Amino acid sequence: MSLVNKSFKLEDANTIPAVGYGVGTAHFKRDPKSGVNKELVGLIRTAIEGGFKLIDGASVYGTNIEIGQAWKESGVDRKDIFISNKYNTNHEHAKHVSIKDQFKSDLEELQTDYVDLYLLHYPYIKKETHGFNLSEAWKELEHLRDEGLARNIGVSNFQIEDLDHIIKSNPKYYPQVNQIEFSAYLQDQTPGIVEYCQKQSILVESYGPLGPITKGKPGPLDPILEKLSKKYNKTEDQILLRWVLQKNVLPITTSSKENRIKAILEIFDFELDKEDEEEITKIGKQKTVRQFSKEYSKYD
Repeated sequence: MSLVNKSFKLEDANTIPAVGYGVGTAHFKRDPKSGVNKELVGLIRTAIEGGFKLIDGASVYGTNIEIGQAWKESGVDRKDIFISNKYNTNHEHAKHVSIKDQFKSDLEELQTDYVDLYLLHYPYIKKETHGFNLSEAWKELEHLRDEGLARNIGVSNFQIEDLDHIIKSNPKYYPQVNQIEFSAYLQDQTPGIVEYCQKQSILVESYGPLGPITKGKPGPLDPILEKLSKKYNKTEDQILLRWVLQKNVLPITTSSKENRIKAILEIFDFELDKEDEEEITKIGKQKTVRQFSKEYSKYD
């Protein structure tokens, strides 16, 4: 995969917008039946109208209805927006819920007849809890792709061994994406995963890319980010997001402030000098900040 202008081009020539607006942890609805969150609808609509092409959601977030309502209200043509969603692999929820049935419910809530990207949220899929195993789950995603219901398919929070399991099962399609927590303070969610994915031409998507700012202060990158912010006349957020892009990783981020939503998209009009990119990489490895993927903290 490669970054071309404002999109990543995959091996099969499909493209994905190079930055996404996440409707995840920050907007999580503990009770999906609590009604439509009008404020969230407005935020997503602001993001879309401000120029975001990729909207990233998941069944478990309980926010599919808000995504569907927001993109409809925005007036943007369906072909001009990239909707990503995830199958909820939590076994308590997924037990007796097939991927096909969950996917159908997701489409209804999203008010669309297809998604641009569909992911297995976690690799924790077993016969005992789901009625099917990981290889069978992947074949279901392949069927969705063949039927044109999911234009691209991938995974989330997968380790090397999980991806190997799929790849060695002789799949029709390799995963196109692996969405993991990734930032300058967490450059490998699990050992070797980024390098492995990129060697396999699997696009890495990053959630939590602003970890050094949101959870990492004070930290060794603080003076570096302050220096580079002045050098490039960009915010520290923009410096970190640009660093992620230059690692050939697609950042998924979010905000509830309109000015910050617009600023996120202003990461394509500059480029970090190689020595600055390398300095962030080197100094960032001095600290580990894991905001979300706590189940992998044994590797810290």
